[in-house]
Amino acid sequence: MNKAPERQSYYAATVNNTTEYPRLQGDEVADICVIGGGFTGLSAALKLAERDYAVTLIESHTIGWGASGRNGGQLIRGLSGQKALRKKYGPDIEAFINRLRWRGNEIVEENIRKYDIECDLKYGYIDCAFKDRQMRDLEAEFEKSSSMDMADHFRLVGADEISEYVGTSVYKGGLFNDRDAHLHPLNLCLGEARAAAGLGTKIYEQSPVLSITHGKEPVVHTKHGTVRAKKVILAGNAYHLLEQKKVGGILFPAGTYIIATEPLSDDLADEVMPRDLAACDVNEMLDYYRLSSDKRMLFGGRCNYSGREPKDIKATIRPRMLKVFPQLKDARIDFQWGGKIGIVINRIPQVGRIGDNVYYAQGYSGHGMNQAHIVGEILTEAICGQMEDFDVYAKAKHWKIPAPRWVGNNMVALGMLYYRMKDLL
Repeated sequence: MNKAPERQSYYAATVNNTTEYPRLQGDEVADICVIGGGFTGLSAALKLAERDYAVTLIESHTIGWGASGRNGGQLIRGLSGQKALRKKYGPDIEAFINRLRWRGNEIVEENIRKYDIECDLKYGYIDCAFKDRQMRDLEAEFEKSSSMDMADHFRLVGADEISEYVGTSVYKGGLFNDRDAHLHPLNLCLGEARAAAGLGTKIYEQSPVLSITHGKEPVVHTKHGTVRAKKVILAGNAYHLLEQKKVGGILFPAGTYIIATEPLSDDLADEVMPRDLAACDVNEMLDYYRLSSDKRMLFGGRCNYSGREPKDIKATIRPRMLKVFPQLKDARIDFQWGGKIGIVINRIPQVGRIGDNVYYAQGYSGHGMNQAHIVGEILTEAICGQMEDFDVYAKAKHWKIPAPRWVGNNMVALGMLYYRMKDLL
């Protein structure tokens, strides 16, 4: 019955099973109250439950309703905001970046293995270059990976063999690796929620948080109940509006959209994606795509920074898909969906705390699958008293612009127009 774009996705139509957690009613007490049922909140809740904390997680809609449950499904290494981190911290930050580069992948793999989560995990990913200058950047990435003893996992792919990886003639080449992966993100969300619940976490859906009363033990208020906790985690990303005096004006909601074709024949699926990889081009305004487990082409891109939703997602995305894969011109489009992600100007996730006991994290700028799991672990460690990684993010400087959903989005849209022109040159 929910007609929001996020619920019209291929993922929502193909969940392993649905979960129906109750609405919060009455007054409860917990060690930790987590607000938000996406990857940040779920990762933190699961890590805390594994350490025997009494956790209550509150979601305003349903688990995985936001970007975590409807994204491109690509589990890709790295941290966003590396350039800004290097500018602030200098060479000393390299150890931090390198240590966490694959950590999000590892956490997801550990959760899938430990809790037997069925989410169509497949290994293999390729960055694709349109231009010679982009290939030079990929060559530099390959050299860096080789210097970190990862050469066996990476391979530079030239123009003469790119079609063996991606069935198109539009690229100059690419950088393949067999450690990144792709999966069904909503099934991962639901699996992590079940794992947390199995360890005693109380999960409530359809329970929007109205306010937080701060104090020695903060109290989280919904329409029908409260949770008194020793500590609180805000993990709503692009959708939450809490504590705006502290965290507002930094994150800009941007739209990103995906279409899914009908299941392709074996021959056509093998033609367009011979190795069944996840793929992205390396433009600033990038496209991303992969095959689902039932051989549909899932193709997304054209991030919208203006705040305006496209009237017809298929009409916006399908022409981009056909530029890469003209052989899909007769493929029916069965699903189209999209919604908001959280963008931060310098791309460094906004992580911090209000007082001593209300923590927050948001703004992964399109790298949420990997980085939200990393940040969930960092928040857990901070709550347990290990502040080193938390402080790296908490001390980062962010630009704050009033009314980000209006003034800010227009400013970001103008900035991205520059990058769009750069892609075209």
